[in-house]
Amino acid sequence: MNTELFTGKARVYAQARPGYPREAVEYITSLAPQSAVFADIGAGTGKLTVPLAEYGYEIFAAEPNADMRRQLAAAAARFPNVKITEGTAEATAIPGGSVDVIVCAQALHWFDPGAFRAECRRIGKSGALVIAVYNNTPGGGSVAHSAESTRAFFGNPVVREFPNPISFTRESWLQYMSSHSHDPLPADPDYAAHIAEMSALFDRESKDGLLWREVTTAVYSESAR
Repeated sequence: MNTELFTGKARVYAQARPGYPREAVEYITSLAPQSAVFADIGAGTGKLTVPLAEYGYEIFAAEPNADMRRQLAAAAARFPNVKITEGTAEATAIPGGSVDVIVCAQALHWFDPGAFRAECRRIGKSGALVIAVYNNTPGGGSVAHSAESTRAFFGNPVVREFPNPISFTRESWLQYMSSHSHDPLPADPDYAAHIAEMSALFDRESKDGLLWREVTTAVYSESAR
């Protein structure tokens, strides 16, 4: 199941996956009504939940994977305004008609578009907004994921992009390249070869001990329909 693909990877995900630029978060909050209630679906380790919680919004954070949810709980522990559920995108366990803004960050491609759309209509208040966020790296899989998933889900979204350049040390690069759903776990027989390959890539592309990726954060928004 998709919900188990990140089991065993939550710690490196929390440590090495990039967050979202302040400008993108501020843009998202600018779309929200005053005293908005948010739902963060597929919240993962809280990469977007926490920045939104810092604004004081009430947030339902739905994350079905137990490992990811433990990291999310640790990251959000200081925020009493965050309520964590085990729900999936298609069955969030969030009360009906309770939220103004529904966000999903780096996650829409895992969802069933039709079932998620129905769930957005169920949990959203009248006029609720749905927002998808992607960190897109040139040549990376997220470019295709964001294009395909947003095309399948949205009708005519407003799209804004924000620069989000990321630098990796060798350690953070190897963590990052161990955090994807398709990356082997340390106990897997091909893990050592994978790490050796990623380390060699770092040697080829890094400069002065850092490997740079010109990431762009894309924010797609549209009223629930």
